[in-house]
Amino acid sequence: MRTDTPWSTLPARDHLLAGAVDAADAPVLDVVVPVHNEEKDLEPCVLRLHDHLARTFPYAFRITVADNASTDRTPQVAARLADRLPRVRSHRLEEKGRGRALRTVWSGSEAPVLAYMDVDLSTDLNALLPLVAPLISGHSDLAIGSRLSRSSRVVRGSKREFISRAYNLILRSSLAARFSDAQCGFKAIRRDVAERLLPMVEDSGWFFDTELLVLAERAGLRIHEVPVDWVDDPDSTVHIVRTAAEDLKGVWRVGRALAVGALPLDRLARPFGDDPRDRALSGVPGGLARQLVGFCVVGALSTLCYLALYSLFRLGVGPQLANGGALLVSAVANTAANRRLTFGVRGRGGAVRHQAQGLVVFAIGLALTSGSLAALGAASGSPSHATELAVLIAANLAATVLRFLLFRAWVFPERAAAQARPAGHADDTHHELGNAR
Repeated sequence: MRTDTPWSTLPARDHLLAGAVDAADAPVLDVVVPVHNEEKDLEPCVLRLHDHLARTFPYAFRITVADNASTDRTPQVAARLADRLPRVRSHRLEEKGRGRALRTVWSGSEAPVLAYMDVDLSTDLNALLPLVAPLISGHSDLAIGSRLSRSSRVVRGSKREFISRAYNLILRSSLAARFSDAQCGFKAIRRDVAERLLPMVEDSGWFFDTELLVLAERAGLRIHEVPVDWVDDPDSTVHIVRTAAEDLKGVWRVGRALAVGALPLDRLARPFGDDPRDRALSGVPGGLARQLVGFCVVGALSTLCYLALYSLFRLGVGPQLANGGALLVSAVANTAANRRLTFGVRGRGGAVRHQAQGLVVFAIGLALTSGSLAALGAASGSPSHATELAVLIAANLAATVLRFLLFRAWVFPERAAAQARPAGHADDTHHELGNAR
């Protein structure tokens, strides 16, 4: 699988059949079934999957059995199926690991859409075409089956239900994941996306799926979710405790890498073809519209935080001290949020300088709001709390406009310039980011 294509020259998402398949009989979809010691279930699974695809899938397909170091008759069963069915092939690995098997087979596949499913076929196969259709059409980059969607129909024990929902909660709270089901063995990815993401995924076991999805989400890729009908396999060979422990280790590793800026997220910043957010708007510098939206959202949350802190501090101190303390705390949080969300700066590089500059902007805001409070006190003597809040809101609106202009022109000028640069200069942007590191 090629990994040397420049990030800035990746093609825009398009319908894959508009040139992605070179030969009439070349597979559009390659479904991988990773197995380890599954001599009993392998043949029924492959025959059922092959029959379903032959009847319902409108394009050429292939089924690949990825055997990870089985010690029973699984390799012989896989070889027999490959000889019997022309659209089935087998691949033998001498090391265990579902992630290793998927990485190996996907890396060598020429199919434009790559998928995998568990050998127990717990997921109803009617969800397969809805899973891969958005990838074929060019609408999405990855697709996952979700057992936790409201419209999913799932039959399984309370123990597995609890583990899945607890794991999902951990991912949302620790890695800010927005996808709903990382562990469902029913996923698909476009090959051009896999070419870039797979070299960055470290895990070779059960955490492989989660790490791949986190990287894809951080890259701004579109992940399509399909509600599935799912029936638990009571004879599943998955060791729940060991798998859970490995997943938690993976969450810790990826979370720590994200916290210290160790992941190459600048290489993942929307590299995959056309993005409407990168299009120039008439009369508006590139990136400004999106930055304004992000800044307004962060500003609204910061204002609510500021008002809550001011009301809290006002219970014990005077208005000036309450205003200064609330503004300081909210300003530090505001600078950090705008740095990451509005201007897209990741990692710890320059963070101290940005916060120092943010404090200068804070001082200007403090002068505006404190001056407004002083003027109010001089004019009315003893204003009500509601009047104080109204004056502070007006002063903060003025300070907010000034803060955005200073952030864009002084604190984060390189990010504003990079987002305003035309698409043809993307190579220069990546070169500058590389030098910054």
